Amino acid sequence: MIMRMLKDYCGLWAIAVAALLVAPGAWAVPSFARQTGMACEACHTVFPELNHFGRMFKANAYTVDNLKPVRGVSATREELLALSGLPPISLMVQVSQTSIAKAIPDGVGHFSQSSSVAFPQQISLFYAGKIAPRLGAFIQLTYANNAGTIGIDNTDLRWADNRLLPGDKSLVYGITANNNPTVQDLWNSTPAFGYPYAGSKANVSPIAGTQIDGKLGQSVAGVSLYAIWNEALYGEIGTYRSAKQGVANAVTGGSGPLDGTVSNVIVGGAPYYRIAYEYLWGRHSLSAGLYGATFKLVPGGSSTAPGTLSGPANEFRDTAEDFQYQFIGDRHLFSLAGTHIREKMTLNASYGAGLGADNLHDDLTTTRITGNYYYQRRYGATLGMFSTTGSLDTQLYPAGASPGVVTSASGLPDTKGWMAELNYMPWLNTRITLQDTQYTKFNGGGDNYDGFGRNAGDNNSLYLLVWFNY
Repeated sequence: MIMRMLKDYCGLWAIAVAALLVAPGAWAVPSFARQTGMACEACHTVFPELNHFGRMFKANAYTVDNLKPVRGVSATREELLALSGLPPISLMVQVSQTSIAKAIPDGVGHFSQSSSVAFPQQISLFYAGKIAPRLGAFIQLTYANNAGTIGIDNTDLRWADNRLLPGDKSLVYGITANNNPTVQDLWNSTPAFGYPYAGSKANVSPIAGTQIDGKLGQSVAGVSLYAIWNEALYGEIGTYRSAKQGVANAVTGGSGPLDGTVSNVIVGGAPYYRIAYEYLWGRHSLSAGLYGATFKLVPGGSSTAPGTLSGPANEFRDTAEDFQYQFIGDRHLFSLAGTHIREKMTLNASYGAGLGADNLHDDLTTTRITGNYYYQRRYGATLGMFSTTGSLDTQLYPAGASPGVVTSASGLPDTKGWMAELNYMPWLNTRITLQDTQYTKFNGGGDNYDGFGRNAGDNNSLYLLVWFNY
């Protein structure tokens, strides 16, 4: 075990050297490779999926390094500064083309193109690595072509320390501040860094999704305490508050405080929890866990129809299970991961006002299972299934007055299908992906789901992606 080396090397920094001998991330960015002096496969099966060493690197606040630092010490030899000799900066570029099975109507009797080129789809700049002793960060700034703007993306700031316990057992503990529930997680079976690792911005998105499944990303701020015992048992508890981006107070013009013109503001704090256990044997690893959160959101409004930040709130109680299996051989790599999320809604604000919900209580369930195979970390294939089902609610999942594509004529959110993917990696930091998404049900139906003749299969897509990390 990696942490057990502490007994001999008297410091976590020596792990980087030892890992060169035993390793077969954090998100996959070359900043980490430059900082540690290790190639991508030290922390990843194939980027961006983490292996066990990558999970420990992330738990230890991204601070393992193999560079000559700029140091500052006190009179008592306390380390006050440890700047890397090379700034941990990386660049990511994605270029893509998406073809949709049937063109999307524009609402005035015409249709869009059925094929869309994104050049670029996304460009991201990362600071990813050590900041100070025991302090590190993963900070992502992204230009997205669908918005045409540059903004904050997934961010995870960490402080961590470790102890060697009696019986040669290790304990890593720390604190994380992040802006997307599950972005801080160590496994790729939870939503933020789960499959699909990249997707088209041109695809038609289903009408419903659970709050913990990315709906609150970059609009919240959370702080969690975590610990991992003996590189196996992981626990985390924390809370999230609203931290809306691009929102100004209607009166002061400043960035806060939030007022009734802002929609879906968290009341107080939203508690978050996570527990998982990982078992290692030979070249295999298997993890299973639980995670969840409870979000109480006040609907708010707009500048023309403001709401209130007090009174009834809509409660979303999300509970989930996940698992991940990995086999890492010399030539063959295989992983299987899945999650099952259940959301119980109590819509006190929407139902009580007679607007936005037919029912006081609704539910939503999402399931995803994905298998990946790679040969020599160069040729890969992925097959996954996804399913979302939920309560009948014609106000929560409304029909459109004109062809809406993302509406539901039945008042059901049910969406099901599968995804297949072929990958070629000419280099460890470059991926070429061909992804096929097929729907058997979309927004509550297979045929004529929107009431205007559009079928679930009309949203099938073929997505070609070229993805560079430097």
